[in-house]
Amino acid sequence: MNKVLAAFKANLKQYSMMLALVVIGLIFQVLTGGKLLLPMNVFNIINQNAYIVILAIGMLLCIVGSGSIDLSVGSVVGLVGACAGTFIMKWKWDPYLSIVLCMLVGVLVGAWQGFWIAYVKIPAFIVTLSGMLVFRGATLIILQGGRAIPVFPDAYKQFFVGTMPEFIGVWEVAGMKIYLTCLLLGILIAAVYCITQVLSNQSKKRKGYEYATPGALITRMVIISAIVIWFFTLLARYRGIPSVLIVMGVIAAIYTFITNKTVIGRHIYAMGGNAKAARLSGVKTERLMFLSYINMGLLAGIAGMVFAARLDSATPMAGDGFELDAIGACYIGGASAYGGVGTVSGTVIGALIMGILNNGMNIIGMDSNVQKLVKGLVLLAAVAFDVLSQGHVALPSFLRLGKSKPEKVTLR
Repeated sequence: MNKVLAAFKANLKQYSMMLALVVIGLIFQVLTGGKLLLPMNVFNIINQNAYIVILAIGMLLCIVGSGSIDLSVGSVVGLVGACAGTFIMKWKWDPYLSIVLCMLVGVLVGAWQGFWIAYVKIPAFIVTLSGMLVFRGATLIILQGGRAIPVFPDAYKQFFVGTMPEFIGVWEVAGMKIYLTCLLLGILIAAVYCITQVLSNQSKKRKGYEYATPGALITRMVIISAIVIWFFTLLARYRGIPSVLIVMGVIAAIYTFITNKTVIGRHIYAMGGNAKAARLSGVKTERLMFLSYINMGLLAGIAGMVFAARLDSATPMAGDGFELDAIGACYIGGASAYGGVGTVSGTVIGALIMGILNNGMNIIGMDSNVQKLVKGLVLLAAVAFDVLSQGHVALPSFLRLGKSKPEKVTLR
Protein backbone atom coordinates (compact mmCIF):
# COMPACT_ATOMS: atom_id res chain seq x y z
CA MET A 1 0.00 0.00 0.00
CA ASN A 2 2.83 2.36 0.86
CA LYS A 3 4.48 1.67 -2.51
CA VAL A 4 1.23 2.47 -4.31
CA LEU A 5 0.86 5.75 -2.41
CA ALA A 6 4.49 6.63 -3.10
CA ALA A 7 4.03 5.94 -6.81
CA PHE A 8 0.85 8.01 -6.87
CA LYS A 9 2.62 10.88 -5.12
CA ALA A 10 5.52 10.74 -7.57
CA ASN A 11 3.16 10.81 -10.55
CA LEU A 12 1.18 13.65 -8.97
CA LYS A 13 4.35 15.71 -8.73
CA GLN A 14 5.31 14.94 -12.31
CA TYR A 15 1.92 15.56 -13.87
CA SER A 16 0.41 18.21 -11.59
CA MET A 17 -0.18 20.68 -14.43
CA MET A 18 -1.76 17.99 -16.61
CA LEU A 19 -4.08 17.18 -13.72
CA ALA A 20 -4.94 20.88 -13.42
CA LEU A 21 -5.71 20.97 -17.17
CA VAL A 22 -8.06 17.99 -16.87
CA VAL A 23 -9.84 19.43 -13.82
CA ILE A 24 -10.34 22.85 -15.43
CA GLY A 25 -11.56 21.19 -18.64
CA LEU A 26 -14.09 19.07 -16.74
CA ILE A 27 -15.34 22.09 -14.77
CA PHE A 28 -16.01 24.10 -17.92
CA GLN A 29 -17.46 21.06 -19.68
CA VAL A 30 -20.11 21.00 -16.94
CA LEU A 31 -20.58 24.79 -16.79
CA THR A 32 -21.02 25.06 -20.57
CA GLY A 33 -23.49 22.19 -20.74
CA GLY A 34 -21.12 19.99 -22.74
CA LYS A 35 -20.29 22.63 -25.36
CA LEU A 36 -16.60 22.98 -24.47
CA LEU A 37 -15.56 19.60 -25.90
CA LEU A 38 -17.75 19.59 -28.99
CA PRO A 39 -15.61 18.81 -32.09
CA MET A 40 -16.23 22.25 -33.59
CA ASN A 41 -15.26 24.03 -30.38
CA VAL A 42 -12.09 21.96 -29.93
CA PHE A 43 -11.13 22.92 -33.49
CA ASN A 44 -11.80 26.58 -32.67
CA ILE A 45 -9.80 26.43 -29.42
CA ILE A 46 -6.75 25.32 -31.41
CA ASN A 47 -7.11 28.10 -33.98
CA GLN A 48 -7.88 30.74 -31.36
CA ASN A 49 -4.93 29.93 -29.10
CA ALA A 50 -2.19 28.78 -31.45
CA TYR A 51 -0.38 32.11 -31.14
CA ILE A 52 -0.25 31.75 -27.34
CA VAL A 53 1.43 28.34 -27.61
CA ILE A 54 4.00 29.66 -30.10
CA LEU A 55 4.74 32.79 -28.07
CA ALA A 56 4.95 30.81 -24.82
CA ILE A 57 7.57 28.42 -26.23
CA GLY A 58 9.74 31.38 -27.19
CA MET A 59 9.14 33.05 -23.83
CA LEU A 60 10.17 29.85 -22.06
CA LEU A 61 13.76 30.07 -23.29
CA CYS A 62 14.04 33.66 -22.04
CA ILE A 63 12.65 32.68 -18.64
CA VAL A 64 14.69 29.48 -18.29
CA GLY A 65 17.92 31.14 -19.43
CA SER A 66 17.82 34.15 -17.14
CA GLY A 67 14.47 34.51 -15.41
CA SER A 68 13.74 37.49 -17.68
CA ILE A 69 10.65 38.11 -19.79
CA ASP A 70 9.86 39.86 -23.07
CA LEU A 71 7.14 42.49 -22.74
CA SER A 72 7.28 43.44 -26.41
CA VAL A 73 6.00 40.23 -28.02
CA GLY A 74 2.44 41.52 -28.35
CA SER A 75 3.67 44.58 -30.22
CA VAL A 76 5.90 42.40 -32.41
CA VAL A 77 2.83 40.31 -33.30
CA GLY A 78 1.09 43.48 -34.46
CA LEU A 79 4.18 44.70 -36.34
CA VAL A 80 4.67 41.45 -38.25
CA GLY A 81 0.96 41.29 -39.07
CA ALA A 82 1.18 44.81 -40.49
CA CYS A 83 4.25 43.82 -42.52
CA ALA A 84 2.43 40.75 -43.87
CA GLY A 85 -0.53 42.87 -44.93
CA THR A 86 1.73 45.41 -46.61
CA PHE A 87 3.86 42.83 -48.42
CA ILE A 88 0.95 40.71 -49.67
CA MET A 89 -1.99 43.07 -50.12
CA LYS A 90 -0.39 46.44 -50.89
CA TRP A 91 2.80 45.47 -52.70
CA LYS A 92 1.34 42.25 -54.18
CA TRP A 93 4.37 40.13 -53.29
CA ASP A 94 4.25 36.34 -53.35
CA PRO A 95 2.60 35.02 -50.13
CA TYR A 96 5.34 32.46 -49.45
CA LEU A 97 8.12 35.00 -49.99
CA SER A 98 6.23 37.33 -47.66
CA ILE A 99 6.10 34.62 -44.97
CA VAL A 100 9.90 34.28 -45.10
CA LEU A 101 10.36 38.06 -44.98
CA CYS A 102 8.01 38.35 -41.99
CA MET A 103 10.06 35.74 -40.15
CA LEU A 104 13.15 37.79 -40.98
CA VAL A 105 11.48 40.89 -39.51
CA GLY A 106 10.95 38.93 -36.28
CA VAL A 107 14.59 37.82 -36.24
CA LEU A 108 15.81 41.41 -36.71
CA VAL A 109 13.56 42.62 -33.89
CA GLY A 110 14.93 39.89 -31.62
CA ALA A 111 18.52 40.71 -32.58
CA TRP A 112 17.94 44.40 -31.81
CA GLN A 113 16.64 43.65 -28.34
CA GLY A 114 19.10 40.83 -27.68
CA PHE A 115 22.05 43.14 -28.43
CA TRP A 116 21.01 45.66 -25.77
CA ILE A 117 20.21 42.97 -23.22
CA ALA A 118 23.14 40.58 -23.74
CA TYR A 119 26.01 42.89 -24.64
CA VAL A 120 25.11 46.35 -23.34
CA LYS A 121 23.71 44.78 -20.13
CA ILE A 122 20.52 46.85 -20.03
CA PRO A 123 17.86 44.95 -18.02
CA ALA A 124 15.49 42.94 -20.20
CA PHE A 125 12.49 44.56 -18.54
CA ILE A 126 13.59 48.02 -19.69
CA VAL A 127 14.62 46.97 -23.20
CA THR A 128 11.43 45.03 -23.92
CA LEU A 129 9.24 47.71 -22.32
CA SER A 130 10.85 50.16 -24.72
CA GLY A 131 10.30 47.69 -27.56
CA MET A 132 6.63 47.38 -26.66
CA LEU A 133 6.21 51.10 -27.34
CA VAL A 134 8.57 51.32 -30.32
CA PHE A 135 7.09 48.39 -32.24
CA ARG A 136 3.50 49.44 -31.53
CA GLY A 137 4.36 52.87 -32.91
CA ALA A 138 5.99 51.28 -35.96
CA THR A 139 2.82 49.24 -36.53
CA LEU A 140 0.70 52.39 -36.56
CA ILE A 141 3.11 54.05 -39.00
CA ILE A 142 3.04 51.07 -41.39
CA LEU A 143 -0.76 51.00 -41.22
CA GLN A 144 -0.85 54.76 -41.89
CA GLY A 145 -2.34 55.90 -38.64
CA GLY A 146 -4.23 52.74 -37.78
CA ARG A 147 -6.04 51.71 -40.98
CA ALA A 148 -6.60 47.97 -41.08
CA ILE A 149 -5.54 46.00 -44.16
CA PRO A 150 -8.35 43.48 -44.82
CA VAL A 151 -8.61 40.10 -46.55
CA PHE A 152 -5.51 37.98 -47.07
CA PRO A 153 -5.30 35.57 -50.05
CA ASP A 154 -6.32 31.94 -49.62
CA ALA A 155 -2.75 30.70 -50.17
CA TYR A 156 -1.62 32.60 -47.07
CA LYS A 157 -4.61 31.68 -44.91
CA GLN A 158 -4.42 28.00 -45.86
CA PHE A 159 -0.92 27.84 -44.41
CA PHE A 160 -2.04 29.04 -40.96
CA VAL A 161 -5.81 28.67 -40.49
CA GLY A 162 -6.79 26.10 -43.10
CA THR A 163 -6.98 22.33 -42.73
CA MET A 164 -4.63 19.57 -43.76
CA PRO A 165 -5.64 17.94 -47.08
CA GLU A 166 -7.49 14.63 -46.78
CA PHE A 167 -5.20 11.99 -48.31
CA ILE A 168 -7.10 8.82 -47.41
CA GLY A 169 -10.77 9.67 -47.56
CA VAL A 170 -13.87 10.47 -45.53
CA TRP A 171 -15.80 7.73 -43.78
CA GLU A 172 -19.50 8.30 -43.08
CA VAL A 173 -20.94 6.59 -40.01
CA ALA A 174 -24.56 7.21 -38.97
CA GLY A 175 -24.63 10.44 -40.95
CA MET A 176 -21.38 11.65 -39.35
CA LYS A 177 -18.23 12.29 -41.38
CA ILE A 178 -14.91 10.92 -40.11
CA TYR A 179 -11.73 12.30 -41.69
CA LEU A 180 -9.52 9.21 -41.80
CA THR A 181 -6.18 10.99 -42.24
CA CYS A 182 -6.72 12.83 -38.97
CA LEU A 183 -7.80 9.68 -37.13
CA LEU A 184 -4.87 7.60 -38.39
CA LEU A 185 -2.42 10.39 -37.55
CA GLY A 186 -3.65 10.34 -33.96
CA ILE A 187 -3.15 6.56 -33.77
CA LEU A 188 0.33 6.92 -35.29
CA ILE A 189 1.33 9.63 -32.79
CA ALA A 190 0.10 7.47 -29.89
CA ALA A 191 2.09 4.48 -31.20
CA VAL A 192 5.26 6.54 -31.64
CA TYR A 193 4.82 7.93 -28.13
CA CYS A 194 4.55 4.44 -26.63
CA ILE A 195 7.61 3.18 -28.52
CA THR A 196 9.75 6.17 -27.48
CA GLN A 197 8.65 5.80 -23.86
CA VAL A 198 9.62 2.12 -23.77
CA LEU A 199 13.00 2.78 -25.42
CA SER A 200 13.70 5.73 -23.12
CA ASN A 201 12.83 3.71 -20.02
CA GLN A 202 15.08 0.83 -21.12
CA SER A 203 17.93 3.26 -21.78
CA LYS A 204 17.56 4.77 -18.30
CA LYS A 205 17.58 1.29 -16.75
CA ARG A 206 20.78 0.29 -18.59
CA LYS A 207 22.56 3.48 -17.54
CA GLY A 208 21.55 3.12 -13.91
CA TYR A 209 19.23 6.13 -13.87
CA GLU A 210 15.88 6.26 -12.13
CA TYR A 211 13.27 4.58 -14.32
CA ALA A 212 9.55 3.84 -14.20
CA THR A 213 8.21 0.50 -13.04
CA PRO A 214 6.37 -1.57 -15.69
CA GLY A 215 3.02 -0.82 -14.08
CA ALA A 216 3.62 2.93 -13.93
CA LEU A 217 4.99 2.97 -17.48
CA ILE A 218 2.02 1.06 -18.92
CA THR A 219 -0.47 3.22 -17.00
CA ARG A 220 1.14 6.40 -18.29
CA MET A 221 1.25 5.15 -21.88
CA VAL A 222 -2.38 4.02 -21.81
CA ILE A 223 -3.63 7.33 -20.38
CA ILE A 224 -1.61 9.57 -22.71
CA SER A 225 -2.38 7.43 -25.78
CA ALA A 226 -6.10 7.42 -24.98
CA ILE A 227 -6.10 11.21 -24.65
CA VAL A 228 -4.23 11.65 -27.95
CA ILE A 229 -6.54 9.31 -29.88
CA TRP A 230 -9.65 10.87 -28.31
CA PHE A 231 -8.40 14.36 -29.23
CA PHE A 232 -7.75 13.44 -32.87
CA THR A 233 -11.09 11.62 -33.02
CA LEU A 234 -12.83 14.88 -32.08
CA LEU A 235 -10.96 16.72 -34.85
CA ALA A 236 -11.73 13.91 -37.31
CA ARG A 237 -15.45 14.40 -36.64
CA TYR A 238 -15.35 18.07 -37.69
CA ARG A 239 -12.97 19.21 -40.44
CA GLY A 240 -9.81 17.22 -39.86
CA ILE A 241 -6.41 18.52 -38.81
CA PRO A 242 -6.00 22.32 -38.53
CA SER A 243 -2.93 23.55 -40.41
CA VAL A 244 -1.81 25.54 -37.40
CA LEU A 245 -1.78 22.35 -35.29
CA ILE A 246 0.92 21.01 -37.61
CA VAL A 247 2.85 24.29 -37.20
CA MET A 248 2.53 24.11 -33.40
CA GLY A 249 3.45 20.43 -33.31
CA VAL A 250 6.59 20.94 -35.39
CA ILE A 251 7.67 23.92 -33.26
CA ALA A 252 7.03 22.03 -30.01
CA ALA A 253 8.93 18.97 -31.26
CA ILE A 254 11.92 21.03 -32.42
CA TYR A 255 12.22 22.94 -29.15
CA THR A 256 11.69 19.81 -27.06
CA PHE A 257 14.64 18.27 -28.88
CA ILE A 258 16.76 21.43 -28.49
CA THR A 259 16.12 21.78 -24.77
CA ASN A 260 16.54 18.08 -23.94
CA LYS A 261 19.08 16.69 -26.38
CA THR A 262 21.48 19.45 -27.45
CA VAL A 263 24.44 21.23 -25.90
CA ILE A 264 22.86 24.64 -26.35
CA GLY A 265 19.77 23.44 -24.49
CA ARG A 266 21.82 22.21 -21.53
CA HIS A 267 23.78 25.45 -21.52
CA ILE A 268 20.56 27.50 -21.36
CA TYR A 269 19.44 25.56 -18.28
CA ALA A 270 22.90 25.90 -16.73
CA MET A 271 22.88 29.65 -17.34
CA GLY A 272 19.47 29.96 -15.74
CA GLY A 273 20.51 27.89 -12.74
CA ASN A 274 23.70 29.85 -12.04
CA ALA A 275 24.95 32.27 -14.69
CA LYS A 276 28.28 32.91 -12.96
CA ALA A 277 29.10 29.22 -12.57
CA ALA A 278 28.07 28.58 -16.18
CA ARG A 279 30.32 31.41 -17.37
CA LEU A 280 33.28 30.07 -15.39
CA SER A 281 32.62 26.64 -16.93
CA GLY A 282 33.08 28.06 -20.41
CA VAL A 283 29.46 28.73 -21.36
CA LYS A 284 29.16 31.85 -23.51
CA THR A 285 26.27 33.38 -21.61
CA GLU A 286 26.11 36.62 -23.60
CA ARG A 287 25.76 34.75 -26.88
CA LEU A 288 23.10 32.46 -25.40
CA MET A 289 21.12 35.44 -24.16
CA PHE A 290 21.42 37.08 -27.57
CA LEU A 291 20.21 33.90 -29.32
CA SER A 292 17.33 33.51 -26.86
CA TYR A 293 15.91 36.89 -27.85
CA ILE A 294 16.51 36.27 -31.56
CA ASN A 295 14.52 33.08 -31.10
CA MET A 296 11.79 35.01 -29.27
CA GLY A 297 11.58 37.46 -32.16
CA LEU A 298 11.34 34.63 -34.70
CA LEU A 299 8.49 32.90 -32.87
CA ALA A 300 6.73 36.22 -32.25
CA GLY A 301 6.90 36.76 -36.01
CA ILE A 302 5.32 33.36 -36.68
CA ALA A 303 2.62 34.08 -34.08
CA GLY A 304 1.96 37.44 -35.77
CA MET A 305 1.35 35.76 -39.11
CA VAL A 306 -0.93 33.16 -37.49
CA PHE A 307 -3.00 35.84 -35.79
CA ALA A 308 -3.25 37.98 -38.94
CA ALA A 309 -4.44 34.94 -40.90
CA ARG A 310 -7.05 34.16 -38.25
CA LEU A 311 -8.40 37.73 -38.30
CA ASP A 312 -8.05 37.84 -42.11
CA SER A 313 -6.68 41.36 -41.68
CA ALA A 314 -3.80 43.36 -40.25
CA THR A 315 -5.08 45.63 -37.47
CA PRO A 316 -3.27 48.27 -35.38
CA MET A 317 -4.17 46.67 -32.03
CA ALA A 318 -3.29 43.09 -32.98
CA GLY A 319 -1.30 41.42 -30.22
CA ASP A 320 -2.45 43.77 -27.47
CA GLY A 321 -1.95 41.95 -24.15
CA PHE A 322 -0.58 38.76 -25.72
CA GLU A 323 2.61 39.02 -23.68
CA LEU A 324 0.63 38.47 -20.48
CA ASP A 325 -0.97 35.27 -21.77
CA ALA A 326 2.42 33.96 -22.95
CA ILE A 327 4.13 34.73 -19.64
CA GLY A 328 1.21 33.25 -17.70
CA ALA A 329 1.34 30.06 -19.80
CA CYS A 330 5.03 29.58 -18.94
CA TYR A 331 4.54 30.02 -15.21
CA ILE A 332 1.39 27.88 -15.13
CA GLY A 333 3.38 25.23 -17.00
CA GLY A 334 5.99 25.06 -14.24
CA ALA A 335 8.69 27.52 -15.32
CA SER A 336 10.55 29.20 -12.47
CA ALA A 337 10.61 32.97 -12.24
CA TYR A 338 14.25 32.65 -11.16
CA GLY A 339 15.34 30.72 -14.25
CA GLY A 340 16.77 27.26 -14.82
CA VAL A 341 13.46 25.37 -14.58
CA GLY A 342 10.77 24.75 -17.19
CA THR A 343 9.82 22.40 -20.02
CA VAL A 344 8.26 22.78 -23.44
CA SER A 345 5.56 20.21 -22.64
CA GLY A 346 4.66 22.03 -19.43
CA THR A 347 4.49 25.32 -21.29
CA VAL A 348 2.15 23.84 -23.92
CA ILE A 349 -0.09 22.56 -21.11
CA GLY A 350 -0.02 26.01 -19.51
CA ALA A 351 -1.05 27.60 -22.80
CA LEU A 352 -3.90 25.09 -23.16
CA ILE A 353 -5.10 25.98 -19.66
CA MET A 354 -5.17 29.65 -20.65
CA GLY A 355 -7.00 28.77 -23.87
CA ILE A 356 -9.65 26.65 -22.14
CA LEU A 357 -10.18 29.39 -19.55
CA ASN A 358 -10.67 32.03 -22.25
CA ASN A 359 -12.95 29.86 -24.36
CA GLY A 360 -15.00 28.46 -21.49
CA MET A 361 -15.63 31.84 -19.90
CA ASN A 362 -16.68 33.29 -23.25
CA ILE A 363 -19.14 30.44 -23.85
CA ILE A 364 -20.88 30.95 -20.49
CA GLY A 365 -21.00 34.72 -21.12
CA MET A 366 -18.83 35.77 -18.19
CA ASP A 367 -18.15 39.50 -17.88
CA SER A 368 -14.70 40.47 -19.21
CA ASN A 369 -13.72 42.08 -15.90
CA VAL A 370 -14.59 38.91 -14.00
CA GLN A 371 -12.62 36.90 -16.57
CA LYS A 372 -9.46 38.81 -15.69
CA LEU A 373 -10.06 38.15 -12.00
CA VAL A 374 -10.56 34.42 -12.58
CA LYS A 375 -7.49 34.11 -14.82
CA GLY A 376 -5.35 35.84 -12.21
CA LEU A 377 -6.56 33.56 -9.42
CA VAL A 378 -6.14 30.43 -11.54
CA LEU A 379 -2.60 31.50 -12.42
CA LEU A 380 -1.74 31.91 -8.75
CA ALA A 381 -3.49 28.68 -7.72
CA ALA A 382 -1.88 26.59 -10.48
CA VAL A 383 1.63 27.78 -9.68
CA ALA A 384 1.10 27.39 -5.93
CA PHE A 385 -0.22 23.85 -6.47
CA ASP A 386 2.81 22.96 -8.58
CA VAL A 387 5.29 24.43 -6.07
CA LEU A 388 3.67 22.64 -3.13
CA SER A 389 3.39 19.33 -5.01
CA GLN A 390 7.09 19.52 -5.89
CA GLY A 391 7.92 19.98 -2.22
CA HIS A 392 9.86 23.23 -2.71
CA VAL A 393 7.92 25.06 0.00
CA ALA A 394 6.44 23.79 3.23
CA LEU A 395 3.07 25.06 4.40
CA PRO A 396 3.07 27.32 7.46
CA SER A 397 2.52 25.44 10.70
CA PHE A 398 -1.00 26.83 11.19
CA LEU A 399 -2.09 25.31 7.83
CA ARG A 400 -0.74 21.83 8.55
CA LEU A 401 -2.92 19.02 9.79
CA GLY A 402 -2.06 17.68 13.21
CA LYS A 403 0.25 19.03 15.86
CA SER A 404 3.68 20.19 14.87
CA LYS A 405 6.63 19.34 17.03
CA PRO A 406 8.95 22.14 18.13
CA GLU A 407 12.36 22.07 16.48
CA LYS A 408 15.35 21.19 18.63
CA VAL A 409 17.95 23.92 18.94
CA THR A 410 21.53 22.95 19.70
CA LEU A 411 23.82 25.62 21.11
CA ARG A 412 27.49 25.46 20.23
